[in-house]
Amino acid sequence: MLTIDGASGEGGGQILRTSLALSLHTGEPFRAVRIRAGRKKPGLLRQHLACVEAAAAISGARVEGARLGSLELGFHPGRVRAGEYAFSVGHGAGSTTLILQSVLSALALAEGPSRLTLEGGTHNPFAPPFDFLARTFLPLLARLGPRVEVSLERPGFYPAGGGRLRVAIEPAKQLAPLELVAERGALRRRQARALSARLPERELARLAERLGLKASELVAQELDPRAGPGNALCLELESEALCEVLCAFGERGKPAEAVADEVAAAALRYLASGAPVGECLCDQLLLPLALAGRGALRTLAPSSHTRTNLEVIARFLPLRVREQALGADDVLLELERC
Repeated sequence: MLTIDGASGEGGGQILRTSLALSLHTGEPFRAVRIRAGRKKPGLLRQHLACVEAAAAISGARVEGARLGSLELGFHPGRVRAGEYAFSVGHGAGSTTLILQSVLSALALAEGPSRLTLEGGTHNPFAPPFDFLARTFLPLLARLGPRVEVSLERPGFYPAGGGRLRVAIEPAKQLAPLELVAERGALRRRQARALSARLPERELARLAERLGLKASELVAQELDPRAGPGNALCLELESEALCEVLCAFGERGKPAEAVADEVAAAALRYLASGAPVGECLCDQLLLPLALAGRGALRTLAPSSHTRTNLEVIARFLPLRVREQALGADDVLLELERC
């Protein structure tokens, strides 16, 4: 039985989610210790428990230590079963996309299609937002074989949550390798979209100023105020290779200009590099590529989050990683099962 140190490397919830996903795939049980021990609120939070519960539900797993604040967890998976499932973070805005992250790889290789209903946050800091999932990650996952469609019934923002998305998964028998190693190619389309309960004119104006966006490239989507406060600013950069989505989120006391500046800084960094794969996308693709057996990504300089994810994957799968610097912020990552 593997022992996974939940405080190693970056020390966040990704260690648990990757462990759950790989345990479902390999059938290998694991015990996680020191879960998020270095965080302000250590141990399992609601969204982490929701990930554990989802992984257990699709596999009939035996679980030990699944309670709020727990620093240790034992997970003994059973056979993954396709089907219809509904998972909720419960009160608060824990991320629905992180729940999906825990079970998607297993259901994408299951014996039949699955349908999921996920409730909670859909646009959260420190989690892939719905827009990134729909426009960036899932189209690339389709190149590996599985077909996954997502629809947003209603958005959910921090701290209220209350969002709902639906997921339809058509699995593949196996995952095909993927290589994204060339330049991203010409920029074909740009669109900045601001979601807010109040018209987000200042955010869009600031982003247009920073990036030279035209009025036709700006979209303001006013949310129903009854859904509670919430604000997300998402920028789509569609090139020949893929569509990158960069997001930042508003919060109480945070100026609209600061939200726009976050997106602008991320966009300028991405555009300055010749790499097609952004930082978040690299992190999301590592597991599918490892399960496929091999793959290669030209990406921005790997973050500590990415390196920690690779270390966890290597605990479950024999994995060889080669890294070659092509520029100051341009790296070729090659993964291959040993």
